[in-house]
Formats: sequence, structure tokens, C-alpha cells
Amino acid sequence: MEGAAVHEDSIVSLGDVTFHTASIPAVDTNLYSLSSEEAAFFKAQTGIDDDEDLKRHILEVQAKAYELATYPCIHGFVFLRLELSRFAVYEHILKLGRERPDAILLDIGCCFGVDARKAAMDGFPAKNIIASDINNGFLELSHELFRTTPASYPGSFLPGDVFDPAFLCIAERSDDVSSAPAIDLSSLKSLNPLHGRISAINAAKFFHLFSEEKQLHLARALAGLLSAQPGSVICGEQVGTLETGIVTPKISGSVHQLFAHSPQTWSSLWDGEVFEKGSVKVETELVEVAIHGMQFFVMTWSVMRL
Repeated sequence: MEGAAVHEDSIVSLGDVTFHTASIPAVDTNLYSLSSEEAAFFKAQTGIDDDEDLKRHILEVQAKAYELATYPCIHGFVFLRLELSRFAVYEHILKLGRERPDAILLDIGCCFGVDARKAAMDGFPAKNIIASDINNGFLELSHELFRTTPASYPGSFLPGDVFDPAFLCIAERSDDVSSAPAIDLSSLKSLNPLHGRISAINAAKFFHLFSEEKQLHLARALAGLLSAQPGSVICGEQVGTLETGIVTPKISGSVHQLFAHSPQTWSSLWDGEVFEKGSVKVETELVEVAIHGMQFFVMTWSVMRL
């Protein structure tokens, strides 16, 4: 969800993806859907047991979010999906939260921070979870969606632009595996104090919003945050391809150009370019899916320090 919505000459941008405002569809409540797992999660988190009451509540929040930014992921209710908990490394991340002292989980480009909330519900200490997005309005709406307040939910929300060095600069990767003193995450104004301190980073549906050059910059910036301790991991999901290059998925009725990596180039980017070759284990899975009637590839991946 990172990438500000900028209204200028009838253009809205999401990262490096642009939309003409004339092609932006109105909210379509018929697109609303929850899987049984998602329904159980949102009922448990909101305390709303009735399906229709839950739907009305979510639609009210969606309408406010769509006024903030007319993103396809808001229009198509993608913000409700439980992404991180589907990844193969999820149980490993929860184990880090249970067993590693002061392990920190960062949910970057998080929109409402749904994955962060799910991890907290499943046992990762909420006080050690940061949900970050460039749009602070989404972070504020997280409390409305989940019916919490800053006092009742101990997780931290940190707005900021990952391409602004004052918020996240590229730093040398840490090789120091010693534990660092605990830090008050709620007091942070940027991610820079966390270089070499984060145990797990979730970057779901994020990298594909940017150009090839910016994807490399982002990978290096996030790598600098990752703890050197073996098992520290960055994971995510994005549009992928069999052969690296520009792909043209149809999003909210319009075709857009995205730069997509293949599993091979994505693996070599992390193992050998971002990290020293052989120092990380990269796993990828490329699956063809149909979304809103269009076929394209989605790549799920993880990068774990050895």
C-alpha cells in the first residue's frame, strides 16, 4: 500500500503505477467477500458476530479509505486478505516472536495493518510489531476497522515514505548477532534506528508497485533493517513472471505496466546482490492466478539469513 495518491491533471499514483481519474470505478459493494478464515478473524477482532453487521462495518471503513485514496486494493477489498499467515515462513515468524528476546516484526506498506493484527492474535507480541504505510490515514482507520484505540492496542503504527532517507536510508548490513537493548517502538519517528534489529519483515503486494531500480533500492533498504541473527527473514508476495520484464495486468478495469521479476532474477537479486552470496536462503513460488477475470502470475517469496 506504500505510494501516495497524488491528484494532479486527473492522475492518481500508487507507487510508480498511475491511474487516470476518469477510469477510477465507483465503490462496488458486490465485490465484498470474506473467506471463512477471514470472517472468523474479523469477528474475533471486532467483536461483531453477525455477518451483515460485520459487512456494514467494513463497508463504512472502506468508503472512508476510498475517499483518502482510490487504490484498486481498496476498491477490490484486497485490504481484507490475510496474506502473511498463508506464507510458508509464517510459523517460523511466530516462533521468532515466542523465542527470540525482543524480536521485532515489521509490516511494511501495510494499509490497515491486517497482517500485523493477525500475527498479534496468533502470538507474536503486539508491542514488538510495527505497521508502516505512507498514508497515515490508513493507519488511523486501522483502529476504526478493528474497533481499537492507541491505548487498547499495543502495536505501533509508523507513517513514512520508504524512499525518503530521513525515514529509511540504505545502511550497511549488520553482521553483529549480539542482542541490542530494547527500544520503545511507539516513540519512533522513522525506521532508521532499527537498522540491524528487525527479526521479520512482511512486504506483501509491495515491490511490484515500483520500477526495477526502485525495487533494488527497496531491497537494499529493507536488508539493512534485518537482524544478522540466523533465521531473520524478509518475505512477501507480488506480481511475478516467467521472464523478467514489464507485465500488463488489468487492475480495476484498466491495464497497467508493472515491472516483474522471475523467480530466478528475484533469487539472484537477494542472494549475491543485496546480500553476500551464500549468506541467505531464498525461496520462491510462482503461481498463475485469475483475479477479476485476468490471468497473471503471483510470486510468493522469502529471504532468510543463514
